[in-house]
Amino acid sequence: MNTKTISQKRRGASAVVLLVGILLAGCQQARSAPPVPEPDYWPTDGWRSSTPEEQWIDSDKLAELLLTSREMNVTIHSLLIIRHGYVVVDAVFYPYDGNDPHNVASVTKSLMTTLIGIAIDQGRLNLDDTMVSFFPDRTIANLDERKQAITVGHLASMSSGVECDGEGDEPTLQEMVASPDYAQFVLDREVPWRPGSHFVYCSPAIHLLSPILQHATGMTALDFARQHLFQPLGVGDVMWPKDPQGYYDGWSDVSIDPHDMAKLGFLFLHGGGWDGGQIVSRGWVDQATRAQIRPANRDPYGYGWWIDPALEGGYHAAGRGGQNIYVFPAWDMVIVTTGGGFEMDEVAELFLASFTDAEKPLPPNPEGVARLQAAIETVAQPPQPTPVAPLPEVASHIAGKTYVFDPNPSTLQSVSFVFDGSDEAAFTFNLLGSPTFTVSVGLDGQHRFSPGPDGRPTAFRGSWVDGQTFLLEYDGITNNDHLFLRFRFEGDRVEVTAQETAHVGGAKFVGRLQAE
Repeated sequence: MNTKTISQKRRGASAVVLLVGILLAGCQQARSAPPVPEPDYWPTDGWRSSTPEEQWIDSDKLAELLLTSREMNVTIHSLLIIRHGYVVVDAVFYPYDGNDPHNVASVTKSLMTTLIGIAIDQGRLNLDDTMVSFFPDRTIANLDERKQAITVGHLASMSSGVECDGEGDEPTLQEMVASPDYAQFVLDREVPWRPGSHFVYCSPAIHLLSPILQHATGMTALDFARQHLFQPLGVGDVMWPKDPQGYYDGWSDVSIDPHDMAKLGFLFLHGGGWDGGQIVSRGWVDQATRAQIRPANRDPYGYGWWIDPALEGGYHAAGRGGQNIYVFPAWDMVIVTTGGGFEMDEVAELFLASFTDAEKPLPPNPEGVARLQAAIETVAQPPQPTPVAPLPEVASHIAGKTYVFDPNPSTLQSVSFVFDGSDEAAFTFNLLGSPTFTVSVGLDGQHRFSPGPDGRPTAFRGSWVDGQTFLLEYDGITNNDHLFLRFRFEGDRVEVTAQETAHVGGAKFVGRLQAE
């Protein structure tokens, strides 16, 4: 079983810089994006495909990209490349099968701000409207001049000044999620920076756009999106969680099909226009994808979109774990990825090889197209099963016994194991706030699948690292959770090391045998 993904992930703008380098190398120089031509069709009812060579991209190099990604155990789930409106690569990687909508994490922010832009176009609200004006019936703590000056625009550009702690805002986000009222939690935060002066990545603050939209329009974010965005674009099933007050999460966790993610990118690529209509104004698209604030050591930020300073006109939506929508107007291109904890710079050089002739027509390459199709089919399949090693002696000692844990970041309360010498084991878990459940765990390098809490599949596999240590891999697949749990058994205790692939940090905690 691969453990490469238990590694520190690089942060910041490196992936985008490398992807831009790909395109610059392919086209020799950056230049202002020309007007994107009207597409041959609109993908409301589905995307059309063409060979890569018809869109001036190398089939053989794309096949190499897919196969090498698989060989390197890159935890990418899907890759969709669209040029001139046509799909040239549509690949899903095992264990994701593309049949369920995928959690797109903070790409939700780009969706949320798009809904704000539509509401502004309709005259329902303005960027200059103050945050507190949408909550007149609430008592708000720390209500000073700075807080009263926070506007919708500040929230949408991550420059509200609302206090958010820690790298990537995780501690504050966890506090909010543990609170009984998300909106009240954010409204009560202190405001240490003057609004508009300081970039702080703050998911709790941008969540307020959801209740603000609902108060301004009288519709929930989902209902508003269905009527004014999803239906016109032909977007299919969408899963969107709510906070305790019923407001849809404004910062993360929308689940949507990758093909529909691409429609949002295609909408922005064409200035908000769609099939003869205007879904969101070109003015909003221009504002949202233009730098509104310039963070230190990161790409500039617009309204929910990251802006690439090295390439005029390029921008992207990004979510943890490898959820991305890249829009490159200069090349009439949209690239969409989903993942379980990968970074674009893991495959950047392979992209580079594919786009080296991105502005030159390529001759037909039917053999290369066949190799690409074979690669697409290969990466969708599970790996070959591996021989199952003999069980260590400790496996028989722990079989059927339950270990219990004190409170810990993984919310694991108890676990028991059954190893019967076959190619799979049975693990029974109890997580805080959830019923006890039992899953099968593949010991032959292949996942065993179980339905998750929302009905979408989750996957488990594991292996004995040594005579005392078992490594369990849990893959939430579409839920954007990918976790490794290392159990080391010593006497009546077990030490657990937990590491999620989409985060740098981990956790360690200890359990003990439950008294009989």
